[in-house]
Amino acid sequence: MTQDALFVFGLIGVAGALMASNRVRFDVVALLVLIALMLSGVLTVGQTLAGFGNPVVIMVAGLLVVGEMLARTGVARAVGDWILKKGGSDEKRLLILIMIAAALLGAVMSSTAVVAIFIPIVLRIASETGLKSSRLLMPMSYAALISGMLTLIATAPNLVVHEELKSAGYEGFGFFTFSPVGFVVLGVAVVYMLLIVGRMLGKNADELNQQGQGRSIREIWQDFQVDESSFLLRVEANSVLIGKTLSETELDKRYGLRVVGIRRTVGREEKRITAPNGETALHARDALLIITRPECVEPAKAELSLSSHAVSERDRQRWLWELGGAAVLIHPDSRMIGKSVRDVGFRSSQRLQVLGLRRAQEVVADFEDVPLQSSDSLFVVGPWSQIQRLQSLAHDFVVLEVPAEKAEIVPSYRKMPVALAILAAMVLLTIFQVVPLVAAVLMAMLAAVFTRCLSMEDAYRAIPLSSLVLIAGMLPLADALDATGGTDLIVQAIMTAVGDSGPRVMLTVIFFLTAGLGLILSNTASAVLVAPIAITAAEALSVSPYPFAVAVLVAASAAYSTPVSTPVVTLVVEPGRYKFIDFVKVGLPLLLLTFVATLLVGPLMFPFDAP
Repeated sequence: MTQDALFVFGLIGVAGALMASNRVRFDVVALLVLIALMLSGVLTVGQTLAGFGNPVVIMVAGLLVVGEMLARTGVARAVGDWILKKGGSDEKRLLILIMIAAALLGAVMSSTAVVAIFIPIVLRIASETGLKSSRLLMPMSYAALISGMLTLIATAPNLVVHEELKSAGYEGFGFFTFSPVGFVVLGVAVVYMLLIVGRMLGKNADELNQQGQGRSIREIWQDFQVDESSFLLRVEANSVLIGKTLSETELDKRYGLRVVGIRRTVGREEKRITAPNGETALHARDALLIITRPECVEPAKAELSLSSHAVSERDRQRWLWELGGAAVLIHPDSRMIGKSVRDVGFRSSQRLQVLGLRRAQEVVADFEDVPLQSSDSLFVVGPWSQIQRLQSLAHDFVVLEVPAEKAEIVPSYRKMPVALAILAAMVLLTIFQVVPLVAAVLMAMLAAVFTRCLSMEDAYRAIPLSSLVLIAGMLPLADALDATGGTDLIVQAIMTAVGDSGPRVMLTVIFFLTAGLGLILSNTASAVLVAPIAITAAEALSVSPYPFAVAVLVAASAAYSTPVSTPVVTLVVEPGRYKFIDFVKVGLPLLLLTFVATLLVGPLMFPFDAP
């Protein structure tokens, strides 16, 4: 063993120890690795920094933007609503639907993002059905991990293995090449969870199904003792309101009806006007979202030819994505002090409706003409954008509390069909190899921006630089291992130990080497290190490298056994009130089952003797 090879092995050991300690950020460890490789002379400066120009890094960045597009356009949220509708209160049915949905979504977007999106969905499902969230959160996170085994773009290790195959002179994976193996693992995981969920999960203390999420808008509404409710009234074809502006109708002044939104259908397109101003003209068949006292509704319907319109769950969700509420404190230096709500003209100046006033913890009735004082709190409703704007008016207002519904806002839900079309185009371009994978991902990313599914600023915010630095920093470590002969040394050691036992034993070693490193390093780092070892081992055995490559990417995603090996699992620890031992007890058997599925199905899909 040369000194350079010994140095690289030592560097891997130090990097693994630092990552395992959880005291040093993974991206910092990656940068330290780069510096060590440069200063040692094992690689040149150009070779050391080559990872930042690797297609894997570019593809990961682009796919994170595509995932953000799916989140902002409500694709993931719509899936959650569908689960709740179809699953009802049946725990087993919900578990199956949640796991399948998380896996399928994770196949086309970041699995970490999927878990982040699904946590509030699962908590809401648990709250509405009375089920324990701990019995659903861990299975959901495991399904999100398994999503990495379903498609080429699902997770960074897949792209690493794909590029390593191409670098070794082999054809890379297709979009769905290894999907059958992943779906078998997913099926095994679902059955396993159904069998053990009652015995091994849900035995902890009651979890925080709703804690930490804030109160709902209805609860804040009741806190201010607002005696008004919301109604949806449709303007009929013979209504006297047609063609008049809201100012001309005097709905507020004469009938006590406050119009906070209008839903208008033009052809097949549905348009929502939030916080319409006085110059907004009314059309036939407009649906008016009204806030008023219940006794005001019937007289207005009779005189103005309005009809009550039922609010579907979908319609209610769309309004909640547009309109919200907040409790707002009057700042001691506010220009509003001494003026009444009516004098301030809250509706015209802030595009918000004031529904309640509290002073010294007491509700003030008929507050519209009461002069405002320092520390008065107002309950306002209106567009979320305007509520957020209040936070910037720090000299006038202090936003005390926003409702839990704000966490569920989908800002670009109108672009959902566009987002689905972009995703489908990216997948089809990749499947039929019309353009290289990295080009398809970049085209999808730019299409998301050009179609305004998200802004360029949103796109940049969706890309955590720490993840890119980690990948770019660890890729040269594999090059260093190969350049110093370290890869050959590892393969020789494995061949000496199990070389005569056949390719299945070698596949077993490769699988558990990847899984074991994944407990210390990140799954991307473990794939970076083991992929070239797996390919070299296959060549030494004169067999196809593809079964070993599949074993590497499956094992890299099978990080079930500890809550610290991947953020996909770490995210559910707190809301599920899990202990470390919970993941060991549930995760280790699942890891073994995943290995068995890979050992049985992998060679069937990718024979060892294939060219």
